[in-house]
Amino acid sequence: MANMSKERVTEYLRAIILILHENGGSLSAKKVIEELEARLKPNTVEKYEYKGGGVRWIKVMQFSSIGLVKAGWLRKKKGVWYITEEGEMSLTLEPDVFRQTIDEKYRQWAQSRNLSVVEGEDLVEEAAADEFQSRNFEQAQNDALEEIKNHIRKLDPYEFQDLVAALFRGMGYYTPFIAPKGPDGGIDVVAYKDPIGAESPRIRIQVKHRPDSKIGRPDVQALSGSLHRDGYIGIIVSSGGFTPDAISEIRTSGKHMEKMDLDSFIELWEQHYEKMTDEDKQLLPLRAISFLAPQE
Repeated sequence: MANMSKERVTEYLRAIILILHENGGSLSAKKVIEELEARLKPNTVEKYEYKGGGVRWIKVMQFSSIGLVKAGWLRKKKGVWYITEEGEMSLTLEPDVFRQTIDEKYRQWAQSRNLSVVEGEDLVEEAAADEFQSRNFEQAQNDALEEIKNHIRKLDPYEFQDLVAALFRGMGYYTPFIAPKGPDGGIDVVAYKDPIGAESPRIRIQVKHRPDSKIGRPDVQALSGSLHRDGYIGIIVSSGGFTPDAISEIRTSGKHMEKMDLDSFIELWEQHYEKMTDEDKQLLPLRAISFLAPQE
């Protein structure tokens, strides 16, 4: 059976960068794979399943993405993939230059680990043992992240709103206002650096808990309209993510606004977890475990 061509692998790698670009710069590895499958429609050859487990195109893509990381275009952290500024710029490169850059970075990485420099599908077989630990590590991160996400998705909107307020308290903010059930005027949580809001920044937070749908430009515009005084920052927290139009509106708005999707929320929750009160921790209790990490 024929292997995947270098041109086809390059198509997958460029699509990874484009998908991350269109989703505001980050996305879970699981979602990236889903998007790749929907866009590039793997053929029969690419869907071949190895006897040892795993689908050809996914294994080739995951290993080939090492080149994206080594080129400084992609970062992987706890099951989430992030595009860098250099990665954004790589979208302007011609396919041949794009591939040559990745190949060179991969060669440097392989030589530093005393691996044979191989290409295409042979790359997967040659480096399978060396990469096994890395893939297991990433899979463990993905599984843990998905378990946390599934728990959050099952919360009702007010439970998720309380979770967001708890996060900001863990980050050192006071939350004098958390919207009660009913109309909230577009603001769900207000966060201050001091008890009375004398210091900047003063944050107005809009919480959207629609796990199966992304929020669009109108939601962003609604928050922007509430930021009519100096010293106020708007943050939109969306468990379902953001449409490209929403991301563009946030970036180009004359008001200071930031976005937080579910991946970002979980990362911040983990980062500030130990600073939270016991009561707030119980809203989303976590336990750290140790896992043998791959060598970089």
